[in-house]
Amino acid sequence: MTAAEFRRLALSFPETAESSHMEHPDFRVGGKVFATLGYPSARWAMVKLMPDQQQDFVRADPEVFVAVKGGWGRRGATNVRLKAVEKAALRKALEAAWRNTAPKRIVAEFDGNGQIASKRRAKRERR
Repeated sequence: MTAAEFRRLALSFPETAESSHMEHPDFRVGGKVFATLGYPSARWAMVKLMPDQQQDFVRADPEVFVAVKGGWGRRGATNVRLKAVEKAALRKALEAAWRNTAPKRIVAEFDGNGQIASKRRAKRERR
């Protein structure tokens, strides 16, 4: 997995925007961060999971998913080793982090048709 592939996957979720936080890219929905890229180094990313989700991912693949050190990690912040992660596992982790962070309205719309982002983009382009 490259940083560009991570970025594409993160941005594939509805109403996600890329921004910057502490000198590295982050991905936000509803103005809140759900993932970052390049932390703690360029070989890593981070997804904001719930503690029980973090346990499941770390248990399933400890070479890929690692709890962030300290308080953030105890609250579910989870590092992802980019070189080792498979696309399906990363998509699942990103979706969990996105769902944890996104406003309920956006999640409901996504669950309703799964294509809300592409429809909104097309609507904006027609204007």
